[in-house]
Amino acid sequence: MPELPEVEVTRRSLEGPLQGAEVLALQMGKPLRWPLGQALTHFPGLRLGPVSRRGKYLWLPLEGRADAGGLLLHLGMSGSLALHAGTVPPAGPHDHFELHTSRGTLRLTDPRRFGAVVWSAGQGVDPARKLLASLGREPFDDGLTPEFLHTQLKRRRAPIKVVLLAGDIVVGAGNIYACEALFAAGIHPAMRADRISRPRAARLLVAVRATLARALALGGTTLRDFKDAHGMDGAFQHEAAVYGRAGQPCTVCGTPVRRMVQGQRATYWCNTCQKR
Repeated sequence: MPELPEVEVTRRSLEGPLQGAEVLALQMGKPLRWPLGQALTHFPGLRLGPVSRRGKYLWLPLEGRADAGGLLLHLGMSGSLALHAGTVPPAGPHDHFELHTSRGTLRLTDPRRFGAVVWSAGQGVDPARKLLASLGREPFDDGLTPEFLHTQLKRRRAPIKVVLLAGDIVVGAGNIYACEALFAAGIHPAMRADRISRPRAARLLVAVRATLARALALGGTTLRDFKDAHGMDGAFQHEAAVYGRAGQPCTVCGTPVRRMVQGQRATYWCNTCQKR
């Protein structure tokens, strides 16, 4: 599943090429998670503004009319965006959205169709407001302090891994990166969130930020089919310390990495390096 680093890598790969591009046409294929919410005739002649991100959502603002609004995109479980600057390959069975512009065609490929493309008049009004309202703080925001994180964790009795995945305290620590950050912080994934001390919360925040920053530097993680908008794979998977390494020796102590399921997601950890 594309997580925050993959979405941010995608945003960066779209930002330069698409900003200022004129929309020629918008096409929708098979239904996605939510309806587009706007007639296709609304879009030709508008121009794209700077692409931004909130959590795992991309916001493509439209300019040129007072009612232009913008497109809120989510890649779902298996989606990816590709920007075709020249000849556009024929659409396949899993291609469900195309934005034809003066600088190329942006295509969403989503085999499981859990992704979304939704028009909204702005990020602060429905439907965008409703979709973004439950998101926690961005991992690199100044307002996400160790004190804030510790205070929020004290209110949760669920395992810390499950709390991180919820995304309502801090966004971005998806399954892969939550496993890696907890390993770096030396915290057992099954430890109750409300039992994490202030110093350990501070270490966890440092680990989350360092893990996500490294993933961004490596272009995200490609386990199956993730590529950025220019077709480039990510490389973070080659540096994972615990994720996907069940039975292999821990890179620190040599103890075999373990695997369990939490909230229907696979969790990997070292039982020696990560303490409750």
